[in-house]
Amino acid sequence: MNEKFFGLSKEKQFAIINAGFEVFARNEYKRASTDEIGRIAGISKGLLFYYFHNKKSFYLFLFDYAFQRVTEYVLNADIERYTDFFELCEYSAKKKQEMLNSSPYLFDFLLRAFYSKKEDVSEELNKRLSAILSQMYENYFKNIDTSKFKPGVNPQEILQMMTLLADGYIHELQRAGKHMTIDEFMKKYKRWVLLFKQMAYKEEFIHD
Repeated sequence: MNEKFFGLSKEKQFAIINAGFEVFARNEYKRASTDEIGRIAGISKGLLFYYFHNKKSFYLFLFDYAFQRVTEYVLNADIERYTDFFELCEYSAKKKQEMLNSSPYLFDFLLRAFYSKKEDVSEELNKRLSAILSQMYENYFKNIDTSKFKPGVNPQEILQMMTLLADGYIHELQRAGKHMTIDEFMKKYKRWVLLFKQMAYKEEFIHD
């Protein structure tokens, strides 16, 4: 990436970033037009490549930037007070849904990236996602009381299943052009939490 991108004004940087989110969110990677990104951002395709070398470099920059923003929004001092795995899952889901409502293209972009297959960027995305999921567990769940889990249950696998369920559900809503409020989403998410809790926790902790 050309460091001159960071020499641009914050306003211009955000215009380019948001244009990328919008076009990549609405299209598969191979069908996303860099000409369209430049048009929305108010720059030429040549200038976009001057800053980011090529389409793939720009896409991976957006992916890293998006996850950084999500982490900064969700990973704050409030999570320190959660020691129950499923209570923290509910809190994180609510924060993600709040951000989804304010930055729809960012989340649409991440959801499409999450399910990317057989694209030029898919292999690199899978490497990044594996590292992110591992790091996410360490950062988000370091204070969790793991003694509540049944023997043989891996909390990281439960987290992965819940993440896939929630993101997949949101993806289907968006694909169908439907909108759900935070309260509606959390009501459904709480039912999922109870199901996973019954499966993963020891009996004495299920109805805490």
